[in-house]
Amino acid sequence: MISPGIYQHYKGNNYEVIGVATHSEDETHLVVYRPLYGERGLWVRPLSMFTEEVKVNGRSVERFRFLGEKAVEATS
Repeated sequence: MISPGIYQHYKGNNYEVIGVATHSEDETHLVVYRPLYGERGLWVRPLSMFTEEVKVNGRSVERFRFLGEKAVEATS
């Protein structure tokens, strides 16, 4: 599982993770999060996708990197 807090997407924007929810039909885990920019609506993404690594310029990086529990300044 992951901790609630602030995460940075590999493309640069910051997001607040609210928590992890369980899908009512198949019990998969979904991360509930909101962008720290724009309208800040709620989004969900499968936990497996949220925590996976992606290739950027030939190297593996975390899709979302934990920054901490406290809010950080929003990105554009």
